[in-house]
Amino acid sequence: MVMKIKKAVIPAAGMGTRFLPATKAMPKEMLPIVDIPTLQLVVEEIVAAGIEDILIITGRGKSAIEDHFDRSIELEKLLEEKGKVEELADIKNISSLANIYYIRQKEPLGLGHAVLCARQFVGNEPFAVLLGDDIVHADLPVIGQLASIYTERGGTVVGCQRVGWENVHKYGVVDTDDPEASVVRVKRLTEKPDRSEASSDLAVLGRYIIDPKIFDIIEKTKPGAGGEIQLTDALNTLASLQQVWAYTFEGRRYDVGDRLGFLEATVEYALRRDDLSEKFRSFLSSLK
Repeated sequence: MVMKIKKAVIPAAGMGTRFLPATKAMPKEMLPIVDIPTLQLVVEEIVAAGIEDILIITGRGKSAIEDHFDRSIELEKLLEEKGKVEELADIKNISSLANIYYIRQKEPLGLGHAVLCARQFVGNEPFAVLLGDDIVHADLPVIGQLASIYTERGGTVVGCQRVGWENVHKYGVVDTDDPEASVVRVKRLTEKPDRSEASSDLAVLGRYIIDPKIFDIIEKTKPGAGGEIQLTDALNTLASLQQVWAYTFEGRRYDVGDRLGFLEATVEYALRRDDLSEKFRSFLSSLK
């Protein structure tokens, strides 16, 4: 019997070295796309997919994440006194988005180890994993798209898109017999291969529905690339035991852990906003 996805995990313990010096004191997940932290956009995607229980895996120096999703009584009182009704509603909404829990990854031992930290929270049921470096603008929430594939087929589902052969060295790449189909059986995942070694340009992009068998596998997985426990290695073992599907999801994906991707997201999200688009578009057209 296929279970409904009820829980989501967001690994958010990374140091954010690609965004120094901004991330020296601020969690990279709190960098805003216009005026909304990237992590809030990920949480909103989860909630839009009907998942209400979320575990955020943090690390030292990440207390701003917990503060953001907590209530701020003083701020609420100030906004109320100033008659800022819309702003007050927005602030209250943040603290009531979902049931959010936290655990610290005490050492930076890799994404696989971060996922293992969620074992007690998840229990023995399939769960969603979303990486904060990837945000997606889509008509249907991407993690909901993956959940639908899981409901149809079971197993484990990884969210993918084509990234171009020139970019395969940045991602985990899918080896499959039919890379043209929207849903394919994963034979193997290769972490950041050279272009000459990549079997396709179909890359895993930060969205997963994972069978809980992964936890036993991660416990036995030895450190891989970068001396870290790689989720990719554990998924390869899982693929030898059960079906792992790669689904090409619909939506515009941004790598906000990359400076250029962050700028692209900021510009395009601003252009989609009724309160900003007209003046911002005029400003952009004036640039030379």
